[in-house]
Amino acid sequence: MFNLFKKNNTGNSLSAESYINKGIDKAEIQDFNGAISEYNKAIEIKPKFALAYYNRANSYYKLKDYVAAMLDYNKAIEINPSHLNSYYNRGRLKIEMDDQIGAIEDYTILLDLNPNDAVAYLNRGIAKDELDNHQGAISDYDKAIVINPMYANAYCNRGISKIFLGDKNSACLDFKKASELGDIKAYELFKEYSTK
Repeated sequence: MFNLFKKNNTGNSLSAESYINKGIDKAEIQDFNGAISEYNKAIEIKPKFALAYYNRANSYYKLKDYVAAMLDYNKAIEINPSHLNSYYNRGRLKIEMDDQIGAIEDYTILLDLNPNDAVAYLNRGIAKDELDNHQGAISDYDKAIVINPMYANAYCNRGISKIFLGDKNSACLDFKKASELGDIKAYELFKEYSTK
C-alpha cells in the first residue's frame, strides 16, 4: 500500500497545505475552534506560512477574539507584506475596534498595492466618515463608483455623507440611485429625506 502523503521534516504525514484545507473545511461548517486547531498544525509545520495566520485570524474574528485575530493579521502581513486580504480584513477589524486611523492606514496600503479595489475605497470612506471627515469619505466613495458604477453601497454611503454636509438634494439623488440598484436601506433613506 502506498502512502499518499509525503512525510515532512517534522515526521507529520500531512503537509501544512493539507492542514489549511482541513481548517477551511471546518470553518465552512462554522467549526471555528476546529479550524484554529488545523491552522495551528499548519503553523507548527511551516512557521512562516502567511496564509495559515490569515485563515486563523479569520476564525478568531468569527469567534470575536479580536485581539488574537489582530495578532494573526499582523503576523500574516509581517510574513507577506503584499497579502491584500490581510490588509482588508485587518482594516475591517480596526474599524470594529474603533481604530479608524489604523483602518485608513491599512486601506491606503491596500490601495497602493491594488488601486482598483472599490471595496477598499468604500471601507476607507466609512472609516473617514467615522472621524467626521465626510468630504474625504465622499472622495473615496466617488472613486469606488468610478471603479464600479453599479456599487449601491457606495452611492448610499456617499448620500449619508452628503446629509452630514447639509447637501440633502444631492444625497437624495445618491439614495435614489442606490435604491434602483437594490439597496433597501437607501430606499428608506430616500423616502425619509425626499419628503423633508
